Amino acid sequence: MDTAGRITVKVLLFGQAREMVGQSTLEIELEAPATVEAAFTSLKSRDARLAKMERSLLFAVNEEYADRSRLLADGDRVAVLPPVSGGALAVDIFEITREPIDIPGLRARLLEGDSGAVVIFDGVARNNTRGRPTLFLEYEGYTEMALRMLEQIGREAHEQWPINRIGIIHRLGRIEITDSSVVIIVASAHRRVAFEACHYAIDRLKKIVPIWKKEYFEDGAVWVEGEADRGCGS
Repeated sequence: MDTAGRITVKVLLFGQAREMVGQSTLEIELEAPATVEAAFTSLKSRDARLAKMERSLLFAVNEEYADRSRLLADGDRVAVLPPVSGGALAVDIFEITREPIDIPGLRARLLEGDSGAVVIFDGVARNNTRGRPTLFLEYEGYTEMALRMLEQIGREAHEQWPINRIGIIHRLGRIEITDSSVVIIVASAHRRVAFEACHYAIDRLKKIVPIWKKEYFEDGAVWVEGEADRGCGS
């Protein structure tokens, strides 16, 4: 059903999530455009206990793993997946958000016992550009294409280095000074490949991800152009 800007999705629940909700399948009606996050928020209203385990949950849309920013279409099947029997299943994470980036949360979602090194790049908004005081930043992006490009960067990193997992989250909207605009976390068995893959990822992000930065000063604002500043607050 898709009337008056609303969609209906089928939710599939397994393990602890199924027991908490008391159903293995149900339908949820959402305002469009809707994301996996919106569907899970609706689900949490049925049983608040889901919020306590959400960091360990994974999601799939139409039998493919999906991050929480994935847009849903009418009739999609959204699966809520608790940790599998052999342990938590960690996968790469690529997200575009307008909320503050939860760095410890992202690290926890990516890290498993097979990793001996975690490298974190945290791009933050600085208070000046070439000595000119900056009040705040604002980011705009082509979200759907940006997510595809982040996924491409992840694939490229895996092809070039034996990393275990990579996560990239970029924030859009207004960014205050010292706030994070982009965070990249790479987990691997050894530190060198983690450093190299993380360095590669931020450089590629600046080149190919369709996200633009506007800097605000006391006497005006300018869009930042050029590879050196594109897509990152640092």
